[in-house]
Amino acid sequence: MLTKKDIIAFNQKFDKGHFENESSLDFALSCLKQNISWSKKAAYLLRAILIDHVFEEGNKRTAYMVLIYCIEYEEYTINDKKAADIIKRIVLKNITSIQKIQRMIEDGITEKD
Repeated sequence: MLTKKDIIAFNQKFDKGHFENESSLDFALSCLKQNISWSKKAAYLLRAILIDHVFEEGNKRTAYMVLIYCIEYEEYTINDKKAADIIKRIVLKNITSIQKIQRMIEDGITEKD
């Protein structure tokens, strides 16, 4: 799964990688060590980045890259538009529920052939 350095590197593709809320990312990363599904782990990361504004700039684009990475790492696929829609809905509707975000991820993926 992803490390803090990986996520910072994603953000640096768009901005400087400077934190605005590092503790939220640390909490989300600590959840990756739990025995929970990959989609719930991804939901914790997305929530931290999008809702808690982990970085000064580029949070939506960073979250998009994290989402794509997590899905591909687990050998699933997602349509680019669906992935962008997930990010957009979380932000616009201020979705804080890990369960709702997890369900959005699971509803958007498809099995690889």
